[in-house]
Amino acid sequence: MSHRATIFLENAEILSHESFAGDQYVLRIHAPKCTQHAKPGSFMHITCDPALPMRRPISIMRVDSNAGWVDLLYKAVGNGTRLLAQRKPGEKLSTLGPIGNGFTFNENKTRPLLIGGGVGMPPMIFIADELRKKKTHQPFVILGSEVPFPFKQQPSQFILPGIPEGVIGTMPLMEDWGIPCRLASLQDYPGCFNGYVTDLARTWLNALDEQQRGEVEIFSCGPHPMLEAVAKLAKEYSLPSQLSLEEFMACGVGGCAGCTVPVQTDNGMAMKRVCVDGPVFKGDTVFG
Repeated sequence: MSHRATIFLENAEILSHESFAGDQYVLRIHAPKCTQHAKPGSFMHITCDPALPMRRPISIMRVDSNAGWVDLLYKAVGNGTRLLAQRKPGEKLSTLGPIGNGFTFNENKTRPLLIGGGVGMPPMIFIADELRKKKTHQPFVILGSEVPFPFKQQPSQFILPGIPEGVIGTMPLMEDWGIPCRLASLQDYPGCFNGYVTDLARTWLNALDEQQRGEVEIFSCGPHPMLEAVAKLAKEYSLPSQLSLEEFMACGVGGCAGCTVPVQTDNGMAMKRVCVDGPVFKGDTVFG
């Protein structure tokens, strides 16, 4: 594993732990070694409770390498994450990270389309943060959720081609960063697009001219059916895509091979480990 030397074991202090509707939580921890090497798409493997030896993988949402903190968004859905939800500021968590190969940026694809669904939103937020610092790309972010979003949405000031009237909800952080963003859901939330993230993406792509569409690359993370739909969307418009897969993991560092998926390579189909060979793969190699 080429990046084994940049995975660090840290006893990270919990700095804050916010709860949101839908059993969602934003955890901020002090893990300065991780912040030095984390990149969009990488994740941390966390011991949720001292009584639970098996770690849980959680995607990195934001880092501050100067202050040394890492933000993680997760949903309490099983025993491990429910125990994690009970942890308080000041307590320590055993963490491994950053793990995995992240997203890469093509300097010729200056209109990245970022699509995040549910707990797949964090890598898209991390990408947006990186791109705003580069100042060479013009990303458009679509976030989808079937439970209330883990932030208080606000109306966007950005006018976007193809976006239906009334679809104005955005993530405040994106607005602060000057990045256009829209929200999608099937729950008829005010200000949100009533439909799938891919349907909203299609309306935006259709409003671009041929040259503009040629500048688009799709980045996405979310549940498997959503990623499959995103891959089909990319193929429909002949666009490159990079997808971050979500899989159950045991060791998280490539030893157990419990998170393998079939991936098309130059030498044919091969089984790849999501934790260290991914979690990011080219969309057409996974959903050909």
